[in-house]
Amino acid sequence: MRDHYDFSQARRNPYARRLKKQVTIRLDEDTLGYFKELAARIEIPYQTLINMYLRDCALSHRELRLSWGSEDDAA
Repeated sequence: MRDHYDFSQARRNPYARRLKKQVTIRLDEDTLGYFKELAARIEIPYQTLINMYLRDCALSHRELRLSWGSEDDAA
């Protein structure tokens, strides 16, 4: 290793904006258990698996269909 490195010509990482951001999210124990079990089976970290799943949803513009009961309940 050198005693001194010259960073005067260095430039910022152009991919820095794509880096992951730490967040806090509350998940049901069953949901978290599902992802942890699946991640263990395919041998990747469960947080990576959750990120991959959410990224896939975002890229495919998948939207959750919410319904608050069946039409039969309304009658």
